[in-house]
Amino acid sequence: MIRETAEGVTLSVRAQPGAKKTALAGIYGEGASAQLKIAVHAPPIEGRANDALIAFLADLLLLPRKSIILVSGETNRSKVFLLHGARTPEVRKALAGCIQESTANPPQNPN
Repeated sequence: MIRETAEGVTLSVRAQPGAKKTALAGIYGEGASAQLKIAVHAPPIEGRANDALIAFLADLLLLPRKSIILVSGETNRSKVFLLHGARTPEVRKALAGCIQESTANPPQNPN
């Protein structure tokens, strides 16, 4: 999910566009193929969901939007973002509390 590179850190994300609100939704998958699951309010039309993901990640990780670059998955739910200038420990620390919070209180199934 998080990999260090020469330019910064890459973050694997699984997007869920069209959600009621943009928020962390937990972890998708396991092991090396695990992705950070993010529910996105914006629809997947004309790059709006990608823009919303970049804005959300920038706010969550306290990074400028211009330092978050979509590397792959422009039209796919599975995406990889480059967090230019970021380091793995900082990203893990920023995500740790949010991931624990989102998995401790999963959305309730109305059925």
